Amino acid sequence: MNPIRLLTSSELCLCTCFLLVLIYRGWSQLFYDWTVSYSQLAPLGVDKQVIVINGMFPGPVLYASTNDVVNVNIYNYLTEPFLMTWNGVQMRKNSWQDGVQETNCPILPGQNWTYSFQLKDQIGSFFYFPSLLLHKAAGGYGAIHLNNLPIIPIPFPQPYKDYAVLIGDWFNADYRDLRASLENGVFLPHPDGILINGLGPNQARFEFEPSATYMLRISNVGLKTSLNFRIEDHPMLLVETEGSYLIQQYYDSLDIHVGQSYSVLVTAKNQANGKSYYMVASSRFTILEHSGIGVIHYPDAAGDPVGPLPLGPGLSNYNFSIEQARSMRWDLIASAARPNPQGSYHYGTIPITRTLILENNVMVIGSKRRFTINGISFMHSDTPLKLLDYFQLNEESKYAAAAALPSSATSVVDAFYRDFFHIVFQNPLLEVQSWHIDGYNFFVVGMGWGLWDESKKAGYNIVDAVSRSTAQVYPLSWTAILMELDNLGTWNLRSQNAENGYLGQELYIRVKGVWNWLDEQSDISARDEAPIPDNVIKCGRAADL
Repeated sequence: MNPIRLLTSSELCLCTCFLLVLIYRGWSQLFYDWTVSYSQLAPLGVDKQVIVINGMFPGPVLYASTNDVVNVNIYNYLTEPFLMTWNGVQMRKNSWQDGVQETNCPILPGQNWTYSFQLKDQIGSFFYFPSLLLHKAAGGYGAIHLNNLPIIPIPFPQPYKDYAVLIGDWFNADYRDLRASLENGVFLPHPDGILINGLGPNQARFEFEPSATYMLRISNVGLKTSLNFRIEDHPMLLVETEGSYLIQQYYDSLDIHVGQSYSVLVTAKNQANGKSYYMVASSRFTILEHSGIGVIHYPDAAGDPVGPLPLGPGLSNYNFSIEQARSMRWDLIASAARPNPQGSYHYGTIPITRTLILENNVMVIGSKRRFTINGISFMHSDTPLKLLDYFQLNEESKYAAAAALPSSATSVVDAFYRDFFHIVFQNPLLEVQSWHIDGYNFFVVGMGWGLWDESKKAGYNIVDAVSRSTAQVYPLSWTAILMELDNLGTWNLRSQNAENGYLGQELYIRVKGVWNWLDEQSDISARDEAPIPDNVIKCGRAADL
């Protein structure tokens, strides 16, 4: 019998590290079947055809953890083509699954398609929504909750419970009528109200146990309205936004712009003394103030809250909003999806390879009003760009440089892998803009009033700026971001304001490796970018290929 040999300390350390790597890389396969259909609902008392998922509005919460592989089989029982996009999910190396018009052919009525993607190196609060034909105005959205791997500690005590809180403006008109108005150059009217979790005033209820701490994962899933979120007599500890942990600070209220998500911790009172409390999501920067009202309910509460709603900031107080945004900082010490601290990525030391200045506007093209980026309103091809590239079908595209005259074009910015972009969003209009980039997070390094110029770089936050995927730009102001293009694929940069995006305020960033810039898409290694899915839907000029 061979004697048992004890491991040396170095061998034991090596085995432990190997085990930790295995645990870190662990993942699960998750499978969902979602049926997308219509249902007659009346969230604000007016009957309307609403898009539901498995009969639910909002749709089911998609629960997952870092590195899980998610498979969502969507059955389209609408009367129109359908796509779902996953707001803030980066789809690492896999824009085939992004669910927007230039990466995917739509799921036709009566058919189904399975999205399959890995939640690679991500945690946080996000949401999904339908991306075609203004379907979002009829619902079809839901929350995404991505949890940490067990091996990576969260930078706060484990909450007693998580709640999804989806807030957004709501229009009683049918989405088809709203769409027709947009196509005729008539912009969206003022909303009819604000919903909380798809419900009207005092209908959304959140049960609190005394002294327990809750995580509220809040997303603005509306079409165009910035919202202020607050809870009566309950301060909120802000801990995360769109996959990044923040320096923890208490806020009495939060401005949340269209497409943005935040996670806050709220500790219940020791004794509620028989009271319930208001939860409020009120419109910002609008002519008329609308409020969505929910209820925080304690076990001994006698009924619904009474008295006035808790006050928020002034309806047109932009300074409050921009100063609050500037107060948020990236937590350099916390670990998020990976074991190493967030701050180990020193974005401020990376040389900028390209600067883009993107100015939004509204212009008349032909005889109709369209939204533009640098004078160009996006024009969709009859075939998704992703398929055109894969099958080497020529398509004229135009970089969104300033156009002498407003025009329509398929705007594409070509870039190399690991380019480091400096993008300035310039807003000359009187409404808040909200910008999102699929496939990436970026660092919001600066924002300010007036016109941007080179001197503004001196005031950039190059140490602990917030990393996120959706950023606001205030009226007559600018916002600057830094972004490393480390995710190969074709990625949508869009206005999150639904009418702006529907009428052309978007472009695509096409990222390829220097080593395969001249290669055909079909020759690119799966190590660099995911291959075309076996179940890909083909349409347009690629339909018979």
